[in-house]
Order: sequence, then C-alpha cells, then structure tokens
Amino acid sequence: MSTNLAAWLRERPMVYAHRGFSAAAPMNTLAAFELAADVGADGIELDVQLSSDGHAVVIHDFTVDASTNGRGPVSELSLPQLKALDAGSWFGAEWCGAAIPTLAEVFEAVGRRLLVNVEIKTLPHQDDGIEEVVARDICNAGMEDRVLVSSFNPVALQRFRAILPQIPLARLTFSGMPAELIDMWHSVPCEVLHPAQDEVDEAFMLASRAGGYLVNTWTVNDETRARELRSLGVDGIVSDHPDRMLTCLK
Repeated sequence: MSTNLAAWLRERPMVYAHRGFSAAAPMNTLAAFELAADVGADGIELDVQLSSDGHAVVIHDFTVDASTNGRGPVSELSLPQLKALDAGSWFGAEWCGAAIPTLAEVFEAVGRRLLVNVEIKTLPHQDDGIEEVVARDICNAGMEDRVLVSSFNPVALQRFRAILPQIPLARLTFSGMPAELIDMWHSVPCEVLHPAQDEVDEAFMLASRAGGYLVNTWTVNDETRARELRSLGVDGIVSDHPDRMLTCLK
C-alpha cells in the first residue's frame, strides 16, 4: 500500500470548506461547494451516507429533519425521495429548491477544482456497504489522487482500506471521545489525523509528527486561533469561512 500525500500539503495550512462554504450557502449542497471553489478554497469536507437504494448521498445528520423539509432517517429514503426534498430553504428563502447531491454529482461539479475530504457517516455496528459505494464513485470519477477519506468510525476505515488501499485515510477525533473508540483506533493504519481544534497544542503536534501524521483540524472560524494553529504547524484547517481563513493565513 502506498498513498501520495503531496497534494495535501502547501507552505501554509490548507483550507478546507466545512460542508462547503457553509457560512454562505446551505451546507452540503452543490451551491456551497461551488462557492468554496470560487473563493479559492483548497478543498472541501463533506459527509456521505447511503440512501435506501444504495446511493452515496451528501448529508450530515442521520435524519433529513434538520436540513430539509422532510422527515425520517436518510437510510430509509430512496434517492428519488431524497432528491424531492428542499435542502435549501432552512438556510434562506433564496436557496429554495436546493437538492441533496450525490457524491458522484459533487465529483462531477467541483472535483477538478477542489480536493475532497469524504467523511463516511456510519456507526461501528453498521455494515451497509457504504465503503464499496464510495470507492466505486471515487474510481468512476477518476478522483483517486484528489480524495482523502475520513471517519469517526474505525471499522469503516478498515473496510475502506481493504477496498482501495492507495487512498489516504484520516482519523477523526474529539475531546471526550469514548474509550472504546480510542482503543479501536490502534488497529487502523491512517496517514492523517483530524482532531477537533481544542485538542491541538504543542504536545499534540510533537506526538503527531513523531508518528509521521499530517494534521488537519476542525472547525476553525476564529482568525486568531487559525494563526495560532499555523504557528503550531498544522497542515490543514477546516472552516465554515474559507474566505476568512485564506486571507488571514496568507
């Protein structure tokens, strides 16, 4: 197994738009991803789950309740049902009719303009085949050298590594993470760490470098904190405001 991390490094920290330019457009919509590209973000972070008919769809919550005009678990709705929902009006009337995109649609729309951090949203006990679907979409779009796959679920990353071993993997963590998840991470080979920003200090960075990891941290919207993280040596910052981060990190 060999992963190429050169695309994920710059002299300054890389700036990834969190669920797209989510401060300016409805999160995880094509509009948010296109705006991220327009302001010059290096990449985007997005969340994927499986529809009931086996499509990788881009949505954060396990239900559609908060970000659409529908109700119910994503996993119990088919792609046509998901596509019929309004994923924009919750953010503002001008976004009425924005649709939940598929991962394939995101790759087609912005895959040549942005690096893509695909977060697999699944629980450790789930085995719905999402890893195979994400791998297929990556290969069909020719995105193998422009994608990083992350998850809070170590089992998902183990499965994905077995399917497409050349893709870099990132371990998502947060303060107070359950001990059983922390223990499970020891058996998962990853190239990148994605800690919550409050985890990142000098000791964290020293340990990460000793382990040979890249470090991308989330979610950073304060410019002073962004500069502190640059001084600590992080490789990437995930932000709702990629425009502000690009300006302050110049």
